[in-house]
Amino acid sequence: MDTAEMIREDIDSWETVIFLYNAALKEVNTKLEILNDEFRHIHKYNPIEYIKTRIKSPESIVKKLKRYGYEDSIENMVSYVNDIAGVRLVCSFTSDIYRLAEMIGKQSDLTVVSVKDYIKHPKESGYKSFHMLVTVPIFLSDRVVDTKVEIQIRTIAMDFWASLEHKIYYKFEGNAPEYISRELREAAGIVSNLDEKMLQLNKAILEAKASQEKAEKGYEYN
Repeated sequence: MDTAEMIREDIDSWETVIFLYNAALKEVNTKLEILNDEFRHIHKYNPIEYIKTRIKSPESIVKKLKRYGYEDSIENMVSYVNDIAGVRLVCSFTSDIYRLAEMIGKQSDLTVVSVKDYIKHPKESGYKSFHMLVTVPIFLSDRVVDTKVEIQIRTIAMDFWASLEHKIYYKFEGNAPEYISRELREAAGIVSNLDEKMLQLNKAILEAKASQEKAEKGYEYN
């Protein structure tokens, strides 16, 4: 049973819906922490720098529904607003993003509903991030409810840029002056170049370290 079906049956309170989304956030957050710990255990490296979770505010939900042309009802909220529960994973390198997305997609008790790759296909504003919409089963006393969670995966640099864009968007209510939008797009290009440079640098460091370890082992045998 998904959340919308449950609402049609017997849920009509905001508190109950938010309880489900909070439960879903806890489930997903725990899974991600375990994946990160496992990766660190096996590869001696943790791909996740940090995790942020949030529940969308009632004001933001209502604004989004109006923008989509829907009435502000609980049923419409659950049916048409997919990012009420959100998890943001922030990584060091772009390679970590796709590695994490693959790991998340292999979780047997998560269902991937849709994927939007704004890294390979950035938004016009310059926004880059990898979005996954998943559902996670919430086990209640008398039923199981599949609840939606949006997972955003991005680098530290992408997250820094997106935070500034978010502030500008709300400050100007989506109508920022053209020169600010232009400067923001230019900054997005700088962020992309920085991510690529840091990825190349990390590869060079790993290769140098591997060569050094190989040389040291060779020296031990001689």
